[in-house]
Amino acid sequence: MADSLRWLSEAERNMGVESFRTSVMASYMAMFHAARSILFIDGLREKSHYCIARYIEDKYVRKGRLESKWIEILDHQRETRHNSQYDTGFSASLDDAEDALETAKSFVNRMQILLKERVR
Repeated sequence: MADSLRWLSEAERNMGVESFRTSVMASYMAMFHAARSILFIDGLREKSHYCIARYIEDKYVRKGRLESKWIEILDHQRETRHNSQYDTGFSASLDDAEDALETAKSFVNRMQILLKERVR
């Protein structure tokens, strides 16, 4: 989970210097690493952004341990990150960066709760 918190901090710093596109990407990376921490606690290692979401969906959402909105949010932010990284026409505003950061904070918080429930 430490990686997630570092990425959140980086997203905030990038927003502070008006690097909104980079802030959006860092916000997503915080979410990605928070989600990966769930797999780690389950003894798995995975690097595929898509597969991480599918695993959590299958093992936690379908079993009623996590609300489906978190997977929808993760998928949406993954697509935004992809566009930010690979679409030369992509731009992000202050509002985009703020929304991404707040979403990431909420997501990371929810994954922290899920981790605590998982280790009980």
